[in-house]
Amino acid sequence: MSKKFFTALMIVGVLLFTSVTTFAAELIIFHTNDMHARIQTADDNGQSIGLAEMAAAVKSVKAKHPATLWFDAGDTFHGMPMITITHGENMVPLLNAAGLDAMTPGNHDFNYGSEQLERLAKRLNFPVLDANVIRRSNGKRVFKPYKIFKLDGIKVGVFGLTTPETAYKTNPNNVTEIAFLNPVESAREMIAKLRPKCDVLIAVMHMGVDASSQFTSELIARETDGIDVIVDGHSHTSLAEGIRVKDTLIVQTGYYEHNLGRVTVDVDNHKITDKRAELLDADEVRALAPTPDPTVLAQLADANLNAEKLLDEIVAHSDIELPSNRLLVRRNESELGNLAADAFRWAAKSDIAIVNGGGLRADLPKGDITRRNVMAIFPFGNTLRVAEIKGSAVREMLEHSVEFYPASFGGFLDVSGMTFSYDPSKPARHRVGEIFIGNQPLDEGKTYTIALGDFQTAGGDDYTMLTNLKIVGELGTFEEIFADYLNLGGMKSINTGRIKRTAEVPVPDESPVGQ
Repeated sequence: MSKKFFTALMIVGVLLFTSVTTFAAELIIFHTNDMHARIQTADDNGQSIGLAEMAAAVKSVKAKHPATLWFDAGDTFHGMPMITITHGENMVPLLNAAGLDAMTPGNHDFNYGSEQLERLAKRLNFPVLDANVIRRSNGKRVFKPYKIFKLDGIKVGVFGLTTPETAYKTNPNNVTEIAFLNPVESAREMIAKLRPKCDVLIAVMHMGVDASSQFTSELIARETDGIDVIVDGHSHTSLAEGIRVKDTLIVQTGYYEHNLGRVTVDVDNHKITDKRAELLDADEVRALAPTPDPTVLAQLADANLNAEKLLDEIVAHSDIELPSNRLLVRRNESELGNLAADAFRWAAKSDIAIVNGGGLRADLPKGDITRRNVMAIFPFGNTLRVAEIKGSAVREMLEHSVEFYPASFGGFLDVSGMTFSYDPSKPARHRVGEIFIGNQPLDEGKTYTIALGDFQTAGGDDYTMLTNLKIVGELGTFEEIFADYLNLGGMKSINTGRIKRTAEVPVPDESPVGQ
């Protein structure tokens, strides 16, 4: 064999080898987070895109582009009556029909207890991934920690993580059988296992980017090396183009299905050459698929029908009617408001509890009380929180509650665990007199625990003094807690006399306007 011929043969061989082993591909990752069971287009005042609409869009892309995945970052199984009334059971066929590829549980997915979440996970036709949740009894992981997908020549490794805040951002009784490992250490373990095997490594986590959290997705990205994309949730943050920490792209869609996230990863010869993120709004989702997915729509119809039957379940009986008349609950102490506040303090085991009159939207009827009645009183899906509050902030809060009297105010508070007096003839913000926590005078320098709604901690009704409280617990929805309290005999302990008005002023004749 001549030298020239041998050289030519070698060149041809190299070219053939290169043509076989070199490839370029594009991976598309759709993602959602913090649905909180808002899966119908009418949810959240029509701001939710809808699960059927999202499913149609993702399926249309998958049909043309097989290297497409859909991940959800948790807080999925809880939040709206259609789902919560079945303890998440109604959500399973909906998610199966939608066609997700994997998810990671959020703190509120444990709201029915860890055992119920395990039952739900077993019925899904895609994996629930979680590398840092273990059983206290034996130290073994509760869920599968990771999965490797092989798509269009790309190996994609995916693992899950859940915030350790879950230990107190659900009812602690829900998670007594499990523990949460340090997510940074769990991430390092997953990276060591998956990075050598995969072209793309994705972490789906419910951590968030809230600076008040001990563990965030940004911290995990800073403290590790090798994660290409973090699909995040928990902080309800809309990251329009994602954020980059070192070589990691962190993405999050916000909440309540307001957006569908899309990440595009370019891979050339098993190396990532580019990755970019975007959020699709309702119009952009429908541009991908104008017609909602019929399978999901059929499951939605079944879920609504199933929920309707359960709403007629009787949870208690009352010998009297407790009215929610707007002009009563928005400027006076009410039996219904006191009953609700007592239920919240009972559930939270807190020093005090509050409920705003504007959140009481229907009467509690005389006779049998059904879940439908309870959900009519609390229709917004609000969740109960437990927080620490200084005595001085308690006084400021109560001053705001009576600031507008005698005008009706949706932020007028009924209370539990405390009593107070106020003089409406005095200037606003200087009306509240004596305050007692239990039978002890308020200590303005002391820290108390308070049960209140997520509406208040977000500054609703202009309760700005409640926006920076330290949250030490997150429980269920108002309607769940109230129904449980009634079922355990809460109607027997209704009383009034917690708020004393020490002077009278002319009360205007207000006609109810709006809700």
